[in-house]
Amino acid sequence: MTDIDEASTHDAQSDARNETIRIYVNGHIVPKAQAVVSVYDSGFLLGDGVWEGIRLYRGRWAFLDEHLARLFEAARAIDLDIGMDAGDLRSALDETAAANGMTEDVHARLMVTRGPKTRPFQDPRLSRSGPTVVIIMEHSTPSVFAPGQGIRLHTVPVHRGPPMVQDPRLNSHSKLNCVLAGIHAQKAGADEALMLDPHGFVNTTNSCNFFIVRRGAVWTSSGDYCMNGITRGKVIELCRDNGIAVFERNFSLVDAYGADEAFLTGTFGAQTPVSEIDGRRLAGVPGPVTQRIRTLYKALVERHVAG
Repeated sequence: MTDIDEASTHDAQSDARNETIRIYVNGHIVPKAQAVVSVYDSGFLLGDGVWEGIRLYRGRWAFLDEHLARLFEAARAIDLDIGMDAGDLRSALDETAAANGMTEDVHARLMVTRGPKTRPFQDPRLSRSGPTVVIIMEHSTPSVFAPGQGIRLHTVPVHRGPPMVQDPRLNSHSKLNCVLAGIHAQKAGADEALMLDPHGFVNTTNSCNFFIVRRGAVWTSSGDYCMNGITRGKVIELCRDNGIAVFERNFSLVDAYGADEAFLTGTFGAQTPVSEIDGRRLAGVPGPVTQRIRTLYKALVERHVAG
């Protein structure tokens, strides 16, 4: 069970097996203590890279096609040659899972950077030896929130930036703005940050996409300034397919404060209930619409892995 004083969308039950996991590093699967990259790596030096988080259910990766498509699109956007195709990455994921004896309740973080640099400076041409590919795979069962508990959000001054600065839809290693947003929220006594877009509309949190429910209808941001989340998209599709009104729109904090329910979406926690927004408590956490969406999403995953 999650401690309400230190709740997180990435809270997981403790699992001693994670101390002895094996990690994929550039084609080799090695013990955790030996999984290292160069201090000259562009990911370490500059946050120059892209990544995906993927869940394993009963031996199958959930929505892997979508995750890999997003990874390759992000790599193209930053002019990064991964050096592997989608089939190669599938094989690397499967081999790492097999090496760890993993089939269920597993979270993988697949990371690709521009690789080691010849000198510790910004110029991408200094990365000359090819990319670094790492897969960290852990036994990871999300913690369960007790009824009435959930994530407490605090609106922060750190906004989601416009695409000409750094496109927020790009799942890059450069996450300092989100880290700063999380620090602001935690200093204010909350769990995570609620971030606005450049126009002052409610957008996302520092780690997940954000939804509210008003009078039975589901609202989320326009999508212009948030991560193009795989789970976010699945929730929108499920609502449309199951007669739940859903809107991608601009909305304000006033709308969020008046919400009947709110929840976050992400690969790790699926749909995580929100219990509080800027000190305003939400009743019935999780609410009936959130619970229905969670049930629909679980069934979708079951169909996916069974197929």
